[in-house]
Amino acid sequence: MEIHGIVMETLSRPGLARYCPVSKYLNLFLPTLFLLLAAGCRQAEPPAEAASTFNNPILAGFNPDPSICRVGEDYYLVNSTFAYFPGIPILHSKDLVNWNQIGAAITRAEQMDLSSQGISRGLFAPAITYHDGWFYIACTLIDNGGNFIVKAERPEGPWSDPYWLPEVNGIDPSLFFDTDGKVYIIYNSIPPDDQPLYDGHRTLRMYELHPDSLQVTGDEYLLINGGTDISKKPVWIEAPHIYKLNGYYYLMAAEGGTAYNHSEVVFRAKDIAGPYEVFEGNPILTQRHLDPQRPHPITSTGHADIVQLPSGEWWAVFLGCRPYQGGHYNTGRETFLAPVRWENGWPVINPDHEEVQYRYPLPATGKTTQPARPLSGNFTYREDFSSPLEQRWLFLRNVREPWHKLDTAAGALALNLRPEVIDTAGNPSLMVKRQPHLHGSVSTHIEFSPARKGERAGLLVLQNENHYYFINKAEQHLEVLKKTADGFETLARQPYEEKGAHLKIAADGNKYHFYYSEDGNSYTPLLEGADATYLSTETAGGFVGCMYGLYATSSGEPSENQAVFDYFEIRTEEEVFREQLSH
Repeated sequence: MEIHGIVMETLSRPGLARYCPVSKYLNLFLPTLFLLLAAGCRQAEPPAEAASTFNNPILAGFNPDPSICRVGEDYYLVNSTFAYFPGIPILHSKDLVNWNQIGAAITRAEQMDLSSQGISRGLFAPAITYHDGWFYIACTLIDNGGNFIVKAERPEGPWSDPYWLPEVNGIDPSLFFDTDGKVYIIYNSIPPDDQPLYDGHRTLRMYELHPDSLQVTGDEYLLINGGTDISKKPVWIEAPHIYKLNGYYYLMAAEGGTAYNHSEVVFRAKDIAGPYEVFEGNPILTQRHLDPQRPHPITSTGHADIVQLPSGEWWAVFLGCRPYQGGHYNTGRETFLAPVRWENGWPVINPDHEEVQYRYPLPATGKTTQPARPLSGNFTYREDFSSPLEQRWLFLRNVREPWHKLDTAAGALALNLRPEVIDTAGNPSLMVKRQPHLHGSVSTHIEFSPARKGERAGLLVLQNENHYYFINKAEQHLEVLKKTADGFETLARQPYEEKGAHLKIAADGNKYHFYYSEDGNSYTPLLEGADATYLSTETAGGFVGCMYGLYATSSGEPSENQAVFDYFEIRTEEEVFREQLSH
């Protein structure tokens, strides 16, 4: 497509036209408009005044528990995926801002069994490390194995089978390779003698590992009991990392739990086993003291990891949330980036601001990464299934049999209807991507003829097994279903005889709206105003965020039927990023 045609197509989009007249947009932004052609995505270049800054979160939507490492001028980042598969995505960047997924650590069913895991169970808090030609990830598989390490010579994989660590009793492990050749694993664990002094009382502990077998050797070390000041009953000291600098071992960890009181704290010692002194300026990152009614709040910041650039700069990645109506948030815990300054021998995250910023000056990497698809800011991303599936697709639990088929020549993705459903163990015919923002939409086109009662296929927004909305084609009608612990509630139903239908879910802050269309241009409401707080973490619980997805099921009965989709499009229209473009 010619550039002029792309510009006019972009400017004619309804979501954009509402906020900026075409003539004004042309005058302001045409000189800086560029095209990204990868997997069907288009994104406008930021205006000149924003060209030296970046948007937070750098990974929008459900991307919790970030960990980062640098190898030369390359950066690698991992996040928790819980019961989603492939597990533990590996992202790469040269500029710390734009990221591309290049693989995943858990890609084989025989590598790890997730089949019985609830959506918010599974893989907790991976930590990535590089040492002497090898990449390592330490992680916890909750309920079914405990702590483990996988390793690979190339970050893309393949990654090894797990090295299980039954002696490590706890969660959130990370590795530290010392300059004397010794290897340690640090983790959150039980209180001394397993006798908690208060609810949330935990410790940070450490084992030495054999450098070849990666198995525990020697005795366990108790590094931190409770947190920064046990007299104040600090809760949930976790997600520890050790860094060695200027003769000190710095032990950085999260404290306060992953909700509103989340924070990051730091300790240091001359010996890796301690004793560790507490930084008087703790916490080095938190937002819990700020007015919850402030505009566009970012809350729950913590679970950080820091990295030094070749330029000497230090930066932190950490999780945060973007709530609405108090404590509700649907996009889960996201990955943010902020500068770090060392002050009097201690690291401070976000040193020049109280609030975590939506924009910061770019890190001084001297490099630029071209993203295959946008993961932050406002964007439109469309996948038309004419090329291999983009790596950000996730499945629920291990995929053990081929139930989806991609026909790139036809630009079609077929999903087999199978008995498996979302709210039971196993792997349903479900493919999902993260809901990136509170405002925007997801849409698709489906070709599907139900053969009997119970056969359904369509588009959903999913929080967990008992909290999702599903717009679908069923017997001679379209419907919107609400999933609850007691089953399905039919919210809307419309007779519909056509085989094909365009389906759309629009996210509108505290509401979701559901639409259908025969031609993909003129949409008819099927249901407007569904309660979005029902899918918020505050209401639904758990540790994940909402996912947009394609879903096909025969509701417990065998079926030979299939549903065919020919595109999947996500558009975002977040106000905070529109405001920045107007400045």
